[in-house]
Amino acid sequence: MLIKGYDCGPLVAGESLLNRPGFWSNYLMAMCVGGTGAERPVPEWFGDEGADADALSEILFDPERWPVFRLPAADGSGVVVVCRNMVGDYGIDYLLTHPGRSHAQQIATWEGGFSGAGINWNQLVHIADNPAPAAEGVQDSAARLLLALPLLNDMHCPESAQERLGAALTAAGAPRAGAPGTAGLLLAHLMGRAHHDHTWGSPLSGT
Repeated sequence: MLIKGYDCGPLVAGESLLNRPGFWSNYLMAMCVGGTGAERPVPEWFGDEGADADALSEILFDPERWPVFRLPAADGSGVVVVCRNMVGDYGIDYLLTHPGRSHAQQIATWEGGFSGAGINWNQLVHIADNPAPAAEGVQDSAARLLLALPLLNDMHCPESAQERLGAALTAAGAPRAGAPGTAGLLLAHLMGRAHHDHTWGSPLSGT
């Protein structure tokens, strides 16, 4: 697989991994870590078992194959999530594609913490709810929401955000009873981290 503007790594389509047991705990569990005294997150919060999470991590973080998850949007834009499995330099890179550009633009990175530009809640929902059916990539709105979730950079999410995120987690296999709590922890982490100045412009606008 080739991504113009991202010239490193043995990239492979990763969308088939989304339905594998252990994927979502590997991808999201680190963002559930709270402050002192907070309950330690476990794969079961995402409907996974520890053994499944361990087995999937060997595939997801294989330095010989870097999974790529494409979230194309109907307007020609999109988000691309790359597991950068470089030995000694592991991270997750977030790229944006724009209909007027031939190259993808890297806007953020997750390396045990988030750095880069982000998006607000309404933009996250727009990405989730506007797939491009004719394009290769993730079409399911719940999976799209969860994959783009680490980009969320919004201190004023609506009250409905926790319910929407909880529903997405349930659709992805998380236990229904625990999903709202997990969603709350994820939002608390994302809303509590350092925020970029929104006057810089949204990366989705191409500014």
